[in-house]
Amino acid sequence: MVQDSIRFCLIRTTHPGNIGATARAMKTMGLRRLYLIEPARFPSDEVTSRAANAGDLLDNAVVAPHLSDALKGCELVLGTTARGRKIEWPTIDPESAGRLLVDEARLGRQAAVLFGTERNGLSNTDVEHCHQLIRIPTDESYASLNLAAAVQIIAYEIYKYAAVSSSVPGTRARPKADAKEMQRFYRHLREVLHDLDFVKIQHPPVVLMRKLVRLFNRARPNREELNILRGILTAIQENLKPSRHGRK
Repeated sequence: MVQDSIRFCLIRTTHPGNIGATARAMKTMGLRRLYLIEPARFPSDEVTSRAANAGDLLDNAVVAPHLSDALKGCELVLGTTARGRKIEWPTIDPESAGRLLVDEARLGRQAAVLFGTERNGLSNTDVEHCHQLIRIPTDESYASLNLAAAVQIIAYEIYKYAAVSSSVPGTRARPKADAKEMQRFYRHLREVLHDLDFVKIQHPPVVLMRKLVRLFNRARPNREELNILRGILTAIQENLKPSRHGRK
């Protein structure tokens, strides 16, 4: 089933009941892969009671110390948000997200949906892992959705599109670079920009990097393309070495 290729990641969830309610919402839509990143309390009796008959999802939930661990192997990462950002990220609606996630899964790719804390949602650092953000339409006067309610909406759109779309598996596409590979690329890019003194010229440098992350996340390079980019960065570093010793 395509749903087995889609994981829901709850980041730093503070209320244990929301974890249980999330498991219940996921199970009603055939989703099984629940990841918990730094939960405040898990396991707990409240988690279990709110999960109703979805205890099997809790038993198999993956508790990860860092978001990057939860995203290992993922080639598509979407994040949910209810607020604007100073640096705007590409944003889609839940229905479009459901189609995108199912289409990716049919191509044999692993995908993840991120849900942030109840109070503040996803941090800017969390968003940097995302290729696109999902914004659930709400009344302008009150845009705050309960965490489990947001999970239910996204899960429903996945279930709906999976049910009506073709059941014929897609052809395996050329693998996209996964989340961990992209993070290594960004570290490499940051090093090269620092070596070129380009970062020092920009103000503030963190904004520059966030915009570059947005650019490459939007492009979604495959592994071959990413290796080419990494090769270019390495060549730049090699050519910089003589100049560091006073030679051009």
